[in-house]
Amino acid sequence: MRSRETNRDRRNILLQNIESALITGASGGIGEAFARQLAALGKDLILVARREDRLQSLAGELGDAHGVQVQVIAADLARPSAAQALFAETEQRGLPVDLLINNAGFGKGGEFTEIPFEAQAEMVRLNVNTLMELTRLYLPSMRRRRRGGVINVASTAAFQPVPYLAVYGATKAFVLSFSEAVAQEVRADGVTVMALCPGPTATGFWAVAGLEGERPRHMPGPEVVAAQALRAFEQGRGYFIQEGRNKVMALAARFAPRRLVLTVAARMFRSE
Repeated sequence: MRSRETNRDRRNILLQNIESALITGASGGIGEAFARQLAALGKDLILVARREDRLQSLAGELGDAHGVQVQVIAADLARPSAAQALFAETEQRGLPVDLLINNAGFGKGGEFTEIPFEAQAEMVRLNVNTLMELTRLYLPSMRRRRRGGVINVASTAAFQPVPYLAVYGATKAFVLSFSEAVAQEVRADGVTVMALCPGPTATGFWAVAGLEGERPRHMPGPEVVAAQALRAFEQGRGYFIQEGRNKVMALAARFAPRRLVLTVAARMFRSE
């Protein structure tokens, strides 16, 4: 019991010592929600996305409202050299990163053989390669400081194959497995790595994926997901699924017959 309490106290101290966060995909959705909630907690921010005008507007709003420093870096993180360029930019500006939130990502719905290969390759570059490289670039300094952490945004799609979102689901399965493994490696260094596995959320994902027709009627907003994720991160979780139906469905997929899981997933995402 004493050891468990000591670990919990250490995590709380580390969370309090987080002074700055870098958030990718910060111009909308879950990324923007993270930015708003961390700014309200007094954390300085580095906001990264392609839409510089949106980032500048958000930065001004959060800086005025909460008195925090907000840096903006416009970048297309799907480019092969984007992660290294982003790291170099933060180093040049002298911006420490205590918390890295790898939120940037997208999906494309449809049959695998009908989606242009370049769109699928871009999905892998952004959802997997960039996320992995940014984690590799920023994590060593966190380990040296013995504080900080990484939140990698996965999905409940990580828990089973997803027909008609085949590549997207595979990328999120990578994010979950990768994050859990790295979390174990760095746990003793006082650094927390967590995979966030949201279920369907009211963001722009559905339009980008071409799945507006399959969009569920009732979904939580991104602010709900971000708030729950930060609480889970504070608890030192290796991964987090929203409570309720999402958690039941995700965990059931691990134990249900594989053929049944595939059939149900195909019915959910097949566009007629």
